Amino acid sequence: MFQAVVSRPDSSEYGEHYAEYVRIVRDGDIRKTLLSQLEDTLVTLRALTPEQTFLRYAAGKWSIREVLGHIIDAERIFAYRALRFARNDQTPLHGFEQDGYIAPARFDERPFENLLEEFETVRRCTLLLLGGFDEAAWQRRGVASGAEITVRALAYVIAGHELHHMNIVRQRYLK
Repeated sequence: MFQAVVSRPDSSEYGEHYAEYVRIVRDGDIRKTLLSQLEDTLVTLRALTPEQTFLRYAAGKWSIREVLGHIIDAERIFAYRALRFARNDQTPLHGFEQDGYIAPARFDERPFENLLEEFETVRRCTLLLLGGFDEAAWQRRGVASGAEITVRALAYVIAGHELHHMNIVRQRYLK
């Protein structure tokens, strides 16, 4: 495992549509941030009653189960992009339509403990993947969703995306 501290990317390393995700992540080694987030998110979500996991803060909005499923799906996609670009694969990667993933996934029909376990497993896999990148890999770039992005920025996007959605859960669903 490489031990270089992976610091915040500058704005030239990602498209504008990811700026808010990068901005809300605190400074410091992104791998430590991702591990800390894992622990915080699991504590928050494990405290929910089964009924709370089906909450929607408004009509047509995702349930907490669906939010968690979305975080899992997106992390897999962002980590896959990081893998491809870290390995110097320059094939442009398409975006994904997040809303189209929710209905076929049927997250509300799955046991919530299973979703929590899947989230933890995906995050730990992401951490292992990122831990194997050397300094050159963190700086590599590729094109995803029509914009150039570095591997380092993708790690921040993973953290910021989860933080964004968990902030919504805490502020709108659990107030």
